[in-house]
Amino acid sequence: MNTLDSITIPRHIGFIMDGNRRWAKERGLPPMKGHEAGVNALERVADACFDMGVEYMSAYTFSTENWSRTQEEVGFLMSLVTKVLTQYLTKFHDKGIRIVVLGTRDRLSATVIKAIDRAEEQTKDNTKGTLALCFNYGGHQELIDMYRNIQASGVDVDTLKPTDLQGFMYHPEVPPCDLIVRSSGEHRISGFMLPRSEYAEFIFDDTFWPDIDQEHVARYISEYSRR
Repeated sequence: MNTLDSITIPRHIGFIMDGNRRWAKERGLPPMKGHEAGVNALERVADACFDMGVEYMSAYTFSTENWSRTQEEVGFLMSLVTKVLTQYLTKFHDKGIRIVVLGTRDRLSATVIKAIDRAEEQTKDNTKGTLALCFNYGGHQELIDMYRNIQASGVDVDTLKPTDLQGFMYHPEVPPCDLIVRSSGEHRISGFMLPRSEYAEFIFDDTFWPDIDQEHVARYISEYSRR
């Protein structure tokens, strides 16, 4: 772990970005405005994490269960993620941030897949930090895909050790989470980073995701360090 002024910095912080729609409702705004504010918070929180020395930040941007939402909302969320992978790509790239996307590509449009490939390719050599977007992600789905990867590898399952499993996850170079934060007051992980959360510390914050800022991040890291 890195230290900053005697504070232990987690190597990998995962964020379950919850509360966008409730944030908008409290302000008399349509849900889409909440999602837009959530994207702005994503960039703000990522900057705060990497500026404090966090090496990996992951964010739950779209779960496999989100397909059950209205067609209008799903379409809007898809367009927002595409925006992050295109419009925000230059910003992250200029800051030296590497972008990777964890999740299945099932049901994704060719446009979205192209945006993912381009973002990952363009930023692959960046070293300031890694932003892992959990997009079209589900914890059980990753376990299924890990099983398929193990089968395809031809490895003798009788020889597998727990330490071998990392190599079959989405982007196996992304380490386990040291700290997982969920906003908006909900106290569950909803399958987030299921194979990478075994020893993670958890913080559940009542603050809606669009209101999370640098001060919150500093507080999370301080709490993690005390633990």
